[in-house]
Amino acid sequence: MSAEAAAAALDEPTARTGGPKDDSPWMEHVLGWTLVVVLAMFLTQTGLITGLS
Repeated sequence: MSAEAAAAALDEPTARTGGPKDDSPWMEHVLGWTLVVVLAMFLTQTGLITGLS
């Protein structure tokens, strides 16, 4: 591979897998904590979590 071909290969955008972008991680944190709260509410309402006593 020549130096020009290698430089051209570096300029090409890499393939994306379709996953989330790393632009704003706050949305991921908010959704994650929302899931935690909803799961805790569900477990408490079903009696699977009865408290610490």
